Amino acid sequence: MAQASRATAPADSPAGQRHLYLIDGSGFLFRAFHALPPLTRGDGTPVNAVLGFATMLMKLLNETDADHIVVIFDAGHRSFRNDMFQGYKAHRPEPPSELAPQFKLVREAARASNVPVVEMEGFEADDIIATFALAAAANGDDVTIVSSDKDLMQLVGDGIRMLDPMKNRVIGPDEVREKFGVGPEKVIDVQALIGDSVDNVPGVPGIGVKTAAELIQTYGDLDTLLARAGEIKQPKRRETLIQHAGQARLSRDLVRLKRDVSVPAAIAEFRRREPDAETLLAFLRENQFRSLITRVETALGRAGAERQDRPPQRPAAPRPDSYVLVEDEAALSDWVQRASKQGSVAIAVKNSATDAMRGQLIGISLALADGEACYVPLRHTAGGGQASLDLVPAPGANFRQIEFDSALAILKPILEDPAVLKVGHNIKFDALVLARHGIALAPIDDAMLVSYVLQGGAHGHEMDELIGLHLTPRRTKLSDVVGSGKSLIHFADAPIEKARDCAAEDADVCGALHRKLKNRLVEERLLTVYETIERPLVPVIVEMERAGIKVDVGELRRLSAEFGKRIAELEGEIFAMAGHEFNIGSPKQLGEVLFEELNLPGGKKGKTGAYATGADILEALAAEHPLPRKVLDWRQIAKLKNTYADALVETINPETGRVHTNLALAVASTGRLSSNEPNLQNIPIRTEEGRKIRRAFIAEEGWTLLSVDYSQIELRLAAEMAGIEPLKEAFRAGIDIHALTASQVFGIPVHGMDPMVRRRAKAINFGIIYGISAFGLAQQLGIPQAEAGAYIKAYFERYPGIRDYMERTKKTARERGYVTTLFGRRCHVPGINDRNPARRNFMERAAINAPLQGTAADIIKRAMIRVPPALREAGLKARMLLQVHDELLFEVPHAEISETAELVRQVMERAPLPAVRLLVPLVAEAGWAQNWAEAH
Repeated sequence: MAQASRATAPADSPAGQRHLYLIDGSGFLFRAFHALPPLTRGDGTPVNAVLGFATMLMKLLNETDADHIVVIFDAGHRSFRNDMFQGYKAHRPEPPSELAPQFKLVREAARASNVPVVEMEGFEADDIIATFALAAAANGDDVTIVSSDKDLMQLVGDGIRMLDPMKNRVIGPDEVREKFGVGPEKVIDVQALIGDSVDNVPGVPGIGVKTAAELIQTYGDLDTLLARAGEIKQPKRRETLIQHAGQARLSRDLVRLKRDVSVPAAIAEFRRREPDAETLLAFLRENQFRSLITRVETALGRAGAERQDRPPQRPAAPRPDSYVLVEDEAALSDWVQRASKQGSVAIAVKNSATDAMRGQLIGISLALADGEACYVPLRHTAGGGQASLDLVPAPGANFRQIEFDSALAILKPILEDPAVLKVGHNIKFDALVLARHGIALAPIDDAMLVSYVLQGGAHGHEMDELIGLHLTPRRTKLSDVVGSGKSLIHFADAPIEKARDCAAEDADVCGALHRKLKNRLVEERLLTVYETIERPLVPVIVEMERAGIKVDVGELRRLSAEFGKRIAELEGEIFAMAGHEFNIGSPKQLGEVLFEELNLPGGKKGKTGAYATGADILEALAAEHPLPRKVLDWRQIAKLKNTYADALVETINPETGRVHTNLALAVASTGRLSSNEPNLQNIPIRTEEGRKIRRAFIAEEGWTLLSVDYSQIELRLAAEMAGIEPLKEAFRAGIDIHALTASQVFGIPVHGMDPMVRRRAKAINFGIIYGISAFGLAQQLGIPQAEAGAYIKAYFERYPGIRDYMERTKKTARERGYVTTLFGRRCHVPGINDRNPARRNFMERAAINAPLQGTAADIIKRAMIRVPPALREAGLKARMLLQVHDELLFEVPHAEISETAELVRQVMERAPLPAVRLLVPLVAEAGWAQNWAEAH
């Protein structure tokens, strides 16, 4: 079959050098028709489907990195399947009268965009797609089938994936298994059993997806199942399968896509070409698509300037004088309708608190184009006092305000409309605020995350910093509106003109940054990172932050008292050693005690005149005197008391009774999430006291906390990415990796190994991937530096691939300024070529670890995206609460704990697929209990 495919769809490029986009045009057409309200042009011709089709096609062309693109349509109602079974698709009604005239126009829309169109009488679009997809994949090309059609899932596999454009969801083998319970290679057999009521494919009566998947998994394939149907224990199922065996085989023939169609064009003819400006604009003008005309004229004008080598134009400054204050329902409805027609809108939400789970919604701003923005006040008091955040302006205010619920009722449909893209900056915040009012913001795009994917680690991604980098400086800032040093809550009480300009400008800037940066994802081949990892993660994080986690206030207060007592004991011991009382928290006083009174070695004063007393210095001094160790213990207990035992009580949300951490999406250069307000990722768990803090995090009554984390994921990735065969084989065999390393490096047998020797090997294993030095290893193990250096040298001699990986990675970082993860994320390492040796060495160590930590971050993010739909598909009620580096924490009903643990574990272990296939297996380990400490 593969040979036939290559013969009928000849390849023209060396393997792996093309990315082919196969667009299911018929699927696009019907989705567009049903998604948009009726619309006619001046001569009465209906064009709503054409507008939707053209909008979606332009969006795809703008976002994809594909270099070969084709749109494929069904040519008519009948195909060869009707000759096999007269009832095939017999129940399908005739297309609506408003749709039929648009069939020709959507094909014209594709051709006007300079995208080839293919259709063939006697064959369905799916058959043509199958032929091209398999031919391209056999040639080593990447193939993306743009469709949500379940029949096409049988094609997913090596080199072939699907993209659901409405849900912006990539469909690979794992997603196929979620849908059908089997892999793509067995989808046809499952479909043969379940049939398809829409296409009138009969299947076997009474057999659903779950049963079909179980049967095929048990018997291997349809033919074996039918041959052995008499062995099935359930009488009704056995009799049904025997009676309808012929019907099942017919159904298989109907759903199996033809893969050797003699297609009328070669893939080489689908090479992507820029549209001809006049041709495209003429089509849009003929159909009176004003919003698309404006968009295309802007885009083509910019492209033309670049082709003529004109100097790049800096985007114009926002124009506050054109910003609009929306004061009545009619005006708001007009903005909503315009946004709906355009298909995208930039938004910015104003809340009375920087914590999206607290405060109240003050207003929302919308922007349609540069300088075209509005502000909709919802709870703006304008001089009436912000404390109560009244629903109406203060008496005598010079503006009107739409009734709160009425405004949200007008906004909700477009904010949830799957055909209208909502653009923001840190749009997670906007989504959280709106979710508290029953609005599920989707689909979304985030200028902050686009910038983060492009330049993670190179600079910050806050709005003002991005404006300085990419746009003309803004005219209005929040400090100008509410006064220097005042909090966001004062925004509700600001003069309406200033509030209008500030809020509308935020939305205006969001749109401008998005237009400036989004295309770069395609140009720099980073679109996949954004579309498959960062963007789909946002709604997952929104739900996690909304869920929060329960804490035991009584346990925290008990711990606070316990820690207070221990702090007092340590202070007494420290004062006795020093011979007097002093402020242990003062670096100046502590330094004087250490280096002047106790005469400990190595004291160095900084610019302030105080001695340096950081943890690394105290660790080094601990070998000389017991007082530094006591100070380290004092610091740790004091931090646990102040930061967690005392402060966590204050962070409990009064509305939910739970703690809601903020998971920052664009901070760490490696792609890791970071937690703040409060930080739940930095609770120390290597000490007994730190683990006690986790004991205060508990499940609701009737629920259990489930912890699932990756075992040694970065070490596994190091073995994979550095190509260390002994370590890879050990991981595949499930051997104790630290004992193996000790045996290989120190030349001692594994059996009867001293636990201290294994501990040293463990420190080397984990230390090496962080670029640990002999000094650092010596400090960690409490051994002489020369001995630690000898261990590291022996390690590199035994595993030379590690050294090669490190040198190769540093070289790449010096040449490019960044390193990449296995999924293509760029981790920038500014300072890698710095003249300062200390800074340069630090960034070299960061460069060595970044691909490992970044790949681990990508993997757990992919798992987080896949877990919620997997839980829904399985009918499980678990809530994902926290992500802490390599661990996911869930709250699960007691009765579902075992099933949930197994499902999450499987999703996590398969998370790299289909994008990356690891030779080293990932292992996820699960534990559960009523509190976090015991679940881990």
